[in-house]
Amino acid sequence: MCRHLAFLGPEEPLGLRLVEPPHSLYRQSWAPRRQRYGTVNADGFGVGWYAEGDPVPARYRRAGPIWGDQSFADLARVVRSGAFLGAVRDATVGSADGEAAAAPFAAGTWLFSHNGAVTGWPGSLAALAQSLPPAELLSLEARCDSALVWALVLSRLRAGDEEGQALADTVLEVAAAAPGSRLNLLLVNGGTITATAWGDTLWYLTEPGRRTIVASEPYDDDPQWQEVPDRTLLAATRTDVLLTPLKDLRDHMASAPPEEPST
Repeated sequence: MCRHLAFLGPEEPLGLRLVEPPHSLYRQSWAPRRQRYGTVNADGFGVGWYAEGDPVPARYRRAGPIWGDQSFADLARVVRSGAFLGAVRDATVGSADGEAAAAPFAAGTWLFSHNGAVTGWPGSLAALAQSLPPAELLSLEARCDSALVWALVLSRLRAGDEEGQALADTVLEVAAAAPGSRLNLLLVNGGTITATAWGDTLWYLTEPGRRTIVASEPYDDDPQWQEVPDRTLLAATRTDVLLTPLKDLRDHMASAPPEEPST
């Protein structure tokens, strides 16, 4: 469920990647080609982009389907950016929280999206939610699984974790608490793209030294698209893409220090 796309490269209209291609994110909202779960992404959409000289991204989000928004195509035709993230949503549970639950989520210079679902939500992540400071819980934009996953990532980022480490550790932690969850996460800061493939499709297209696109699925039939293996961390800039296998969950759990005996 859900589809998303991140772009880094020379400034160009958002619509060149999000609307115009034959299998663009716009079309994926009703006719995705490789979506494994769900068939229609009509429970909201959003795009976040960076303007030159401003590190804090702007966002445009709506609660309804992207095809029902009369302004989006015009906006995407004229707004230009060298870094952006777009997403269309298929809600895990109904359409709770409307626009607030639509990606991208944002904080400071970061934009974030989650393609997937947390099994057993919300009970499965109750313990992880309690590990967050009360102020962070109270500041959640929405009451959906993606918003809580973002809060867990953001807590690590604010504690000083590198972006790839923050995503990887959050995926492993959530997967341990809620086995079977699909956790394709996408994080953009204006200069890099960091993503995980965990339970759903992820692809990338790169023109070294110029542009990199990371997406749930290809927006055209260019043979240069490459699929990211499942359980992989992707770290990309405008010049290169690095893929790192995520630690096997069992190895991760086995290497955790033993709990202190209770007294």
